[in-house]
Amino acid sequence: MQDPVQTRKNLGRNIRCLRSKRGWSQEDFARRAGLGRSFAGAIERGEKDIRIRTLCKIANIFGLDLAELFRKGR
Repeated sequence: MQDPVQTRKNLGRNIRCLRSKRGWSQEDFARRAGLGRSFAGAIERGEKDIRIRTLCKIANIFGLDLAELFRKGR
């Protein structure tokens, strides 16, 4: 089992990669997901734990299911 901190960092990298591939700024991503820009940045840096509801919102804006969010963007 992977360390939770490492899982958060990997997820953040995946989200950053997915966002960048779409040409979205961090502000664009935050707005689409209904998040504050600074919180969105902290997610991408793997600094914040994320609730399931927020993860589902993020997966939805990328057109992915939740499991794909953990696999995509690497």
